[in-house]
Amino acid sequence: MSVEPSGARAPLGRRPRTVFTAAMVLAVLVPAVIIRELMEARFGRGPMADLSAITVPVAATAWLAPYASYRRRDALLWLVGPGIYVFTVIAWRLALAPYRDWRPRPEEVPRMRWSRDPEHAGLWHLG
Repeated sequence: MSVEPSGARAPLGRRPRTVFTAAMVLAVLVPAVIIRELMEARFGRGPMADLSAITVPVAATAWLAPYASYRRRDALLWLVGPGIYVFTVIAWRLALAPYRDWRPRPEEVPRMRWSRDPEHAGLWHLG
């Protein structure tokens, strides 16, 4: 007997999840490169062009982070380097939604349910 609502879709397999993740990463990085090139053409090389390159990734990370058990402040990691890694993990986790294969944060526990469906064994489900 399934505990999940009937509207929940089955989790994606590895290949579709990888394609979804790659598409999300490209959807963030391509505009970032375009904005950087436009700013560099207008203002020249320098900190303005460098900071403009991370505006789209920072905004996307801050917007999507809560849906993948990250905090919005993790978007600031784009300033020091590992932002691309954090965003890739967020995209990978979003590809599995509404199921989760990671432990929820303490404040998320009341909303989470352990999946009792044999087909989705070992996954959390956002209730």
